[in-house]
Amino acid sequence: QVQVAESGGGSVQAGGSLELSCAASGSTSFAICKMAWSRQAPGKEREMVSSIYIDGTATYVDSVKGRFTISLDNAKNMLHLQMNDLKLEDTAVYYCAALIAPYVELCSSRGPYNYAGQGTQVTVSS
Repeated sequence: QVQVAESGGGSVQAGGSLELSCAASGSTSFAICKMAWSRQAPGKEREMVSSIYIDGTATYVDSVKGRFTISLDNAKNMLHLQMNDLKLEDTAVYYCAALIAPYVELCSSRGPYNYAGQGTQVTVSS
């Protein structure tokens, strides 16, 4: 069994920065195939913000390109999201998701995420 937990949320003024982290842990060995950040603002549907595959290939939603940077530390099983120049519309609960496999040889970029965290609140104020 694998657990995924986010950290690093908080409140910041517009134009500021925050870094979110997500730790994957488990009682047996596992391989992280891909991880992602999604967010859900009040009254809105959840949207995918950014994802990263084991080979480092990253994707971003257009609204955060040039401001957010996703990174995956495979050695520490840690996902990070550096968020710069935050805007009011970035206010949301941010969720981490992971596609975990028993061995890296079984990884596929097309697999559905099978683990997710509880979310961390990010609030941007004027």
